Amino acid sequence: MAANALNQLYRFAIPLAAGVGFAQASLYDVKGGSRAIIFDRLSGVKEGVINEGTHFLIPWLQKAIVYDVRTKPRNISTTTGSKDLQMVSLTLRVLHRPEVAMLPKIYQNLGQDYDERVLPSIGNEVLKAIVAQFDAAELITQREAVSNRIRTELLKRAGEFNISLEDVSITHMTFGREFTKAVEEKQIAQQEAERARFIVEKAEQERQASVIRAEGESEAADVISKAVAKSGDGLIQIRRLETQREVAQALANNNNVTYLPGGSSSEGSGGKGNFLLGLRS
Repeated sequence: MAANALNQLYRFAIPLAAGVGFAQASLYDVKGGSRAIIFDRLSGVKEGVINEGTHFLIPWLQKAIVYDVRTKPRNISTTTGSKDLQMVSLTLRVLHRPEVAMLPKIYQNLGQDYDERVLPSIGNEVLKAIVAQFDAAELITQREAVSNRIRTELLKRAGEFNISLEDVSITHMTFGREFTKAVEEKQIAQQEAERARFIVEKAEQERQASVIRAEGESEAADVISKAVAKSGDGLIQIRRLETQREVAQALANNNNVTYLPGGSSSEGSGGKGNFLLGLRS
């Protein structure tokens, strides 16, 4: 009895296990940010693109190929020559993703590592072609224009491989040692020229100030001369009295100076009084 029950269990367990295995093999998941395509052993790559979620396929006969369709960054570096034969090292940052509707074609032509196959080659090609159209100095002063040219051309070339570029920007740019040294020497020369110009302008302003001061003194002397000629020696006498008053006031305010009254001399001085100036001890 027990043996029959065990045989019945084995009879149902094997098909059940096979059915469970078949069901598991028939299901596949497409995670968020991904898309899938189906490769059929009989008909090849199917045209449709499978969205996110859980889906069915025929085991062994069909295979799900999952692509990450989120935007991913990639750096492209190259060293090339400018229009004036200066060596330039450039690094380009590219944000890219595959065209979702074209995933079957991308798989047929490029495989799952499409970005490894395409972006380095077309990136170097575009960088070398654009940089060769500019002088080294223009690459510095017109960096935005250079970046726009590279972006436009790279978008066009990537579109031929069904790759969408979200952003293209130059993140690094360096020049050869000789050009860098020449730029530094040019900056030093410009600074020295600015300093020399400042010295010349300062000397010119000082000269103009001297001329204006001399003209003022000349006009003042002329006015005084005309005043003296007009009033005789009256103006000179007024100036003399003003000077004497200033001297007397200065002596009076000095604590080291005192005035002593003087009497008439024994030998006769005509009765005139005088003052003697003495210093305090």
